[in-house]
Amino acid sequence: MALLSLGGRLFKRGADIRSALTASQPFCSSMASGRQRVNGVDLYYEQTGRGNHAVLLFPGALGSTRTDFGPQLKSLNKERFTVVGWDPRGYGQSRPPDRDFPLDFFERDAKDAVDLMKALGFGKFSLLGWSDGGITALIAAAKNPDVINKMVVWGSNAFVSQHDLELYDAVRDVSKWSARMRQPMEEVYGAEVFAKTWEAWVDGIAQFAKRPEGSICMELLPLISCPTFIIHGEKDPMVPSLHPQYLLKNITGSRLHVMPEGKHNLHLRYADEFNKLVEDFLED
Repeated sequence: MALLSLGGRLFKRGADIRSALTASQPFCSSMASGRQRVNGVDLYYEQTGRGNHAVLLFPGALGSTRTDFGPQLKSLNKERFTVVGWDPRGYGQSRPPDRDFPLDFFERDAKDAVDLMKALGFGKFSLLGWSDGGITALIAAAKNPDVINKMVVWGSNAFVSQHDLELYDAVRDVSKWSARMRQPMEEVYGAEVFAKTWEAWVDGIAQFAKRPEGSICMELLPLISCPTFIIHGEKDPMVPSLHPQYLLKNITGSRLHVMPEGKHNLHLRYADEFNKLVEDFLED
């Protein structure tokens, strides 16, 4: 079964691939971009909109603001929101340094994200986190309750199951992928660095399976106090429904919306529907 990594986790079948690639193409828009020194690294970011409500976008594994959030940077309401996309350290244009995956890499990304927003002058802001970025957002919200307004997460999990490990191991070796599948990430990283970094990510995420219950951030979920919106694609091949259900049960006051046709890249493939859901939630 063909699988593709593109900024988040994985996509199946050619239609998903074409949809994701089309939706994430660069676009023309008024946007500020630059690098901000945060915690010893230069983090790349892009900022658009002039609304009072600041929103930070968290990309997925090996992802970047442009590969993962083109439709959101382009189309989220710029009068109501100020939208900031960023490349976590070692990803996209936030290199050097090379990416590594110590056991605390999600916590490190969460701290970088919050400190970046503070450095850019935002006192309070909301979070939109996809896949690995959703995990980072969960941790950021739990550890920084005073600065987080609201949070939206999708394609994310608070623990790693044995089934999850099997999915990751099946795609460890990118040389077995088709050239078309490898191309998006090879354009960002180069073939050798992409292969090495992807394998390191597989090892990095797998190490959580050795923790009690495979926890990534299970113990932090009860600390989340901001309004939280969980979106799940019912046809997501990488994140079974038990993961969003677990988040719903363990995040006080959270709500869950299921998109029947949604897969892992639901915010790209169904961008208009997703953006409206997010805007309505943030403005509620």
